[in-house]
Amino acid sequence: MSDLSIGSPATGDRVFIRNLVTVMAVILVSGFVVQLAAGRSSFNAPLIVHAHAFVFMGWVDIVMMQAWLAGAGNMKLHQQLGKLACVWAIGLLIFGTWVTVAAVQSGRTPFFFQPQHFIVANPLSLVAAMGLLGAAVMLRHRPDWHARLQVGSFMLLMGPGFGRLLPMPLLPPYAFEIAGLIAIVFPVFGILRDWRVLGRPHPAWFWAIGVLIAVTLLVRVIGLSPVGAGVYEAVVAGTPLEGTSGLDYLPPPGPPPAPS
Repeated sequence: MSDLSIGSPATGDRVFIRNLVTVMAVILVSGFVVQLAAGRSSFNAPLIVHAHAFVFMGWVDIVMMQAWLAGAGNMKLHQQLGKLACVWAIGLLIFGTWVTVAAVQSGRTPFFFQPQHFIVANPLSLVAAMGLLGAAVMLRHRPDWHARLQVGSFMLLMGPGFGRLLPMPLLPPYAFEIAGLIAIVFPVFGILRDWRVLGRPHPAWFWAIGVLIAVTLLVRVIGLSPVGAGVYEAVVAGTPLEGTSGLDYLPPPGPPPAPS
């Protein structure tokens, strides 16, 4: 399957990727908006949460702009913004891990996740997403691979959005897996589209699906193992949670405090 056949404007490839990324972004943002509208979250949160939200939503904006620039054929600006994206991705890793550690240390792990699993799940998912992003950057001269691997990277960040739309309290002990794996619908949609338009699916979709499944399984194996227990113990050392089991679910929280 050549770059020309996949990446050709005649196939509407860029427009399809643009539309797919747009749907993903809308779903992701909707999860947070729904929780805020339902009164289950508020802006009265620690500073690290606000910093993480700024970096995370900034990343959603960057991915959206990149998709729309490519869809419009503005590849020069697309490439320039890509340089910012590479730097921004580092912040995503830093703040994503930081806010996870802060949540576990302060006893704010979502009550449908085991803290020991949670502290492993978020960082490893971020590493996997950035791994696919790195592969996409390395293959930027192959537009067919580049675009689809970018979608795969974004897919690995969809868990928080779906998790805020699904009945998560009913899903333990597989809440993380369900919220994350449901995002497979996007590469599957890409596979079906490629099959219809191009005659066969692009292999990049299968790489994206494979990474999602692999990291989901790896997270469960590590998170519930002695290694995960050691990570949890190191994170909560010196906090009120020191000596507690990372496999115990926390009680559901009360309503969020009103903004001061």
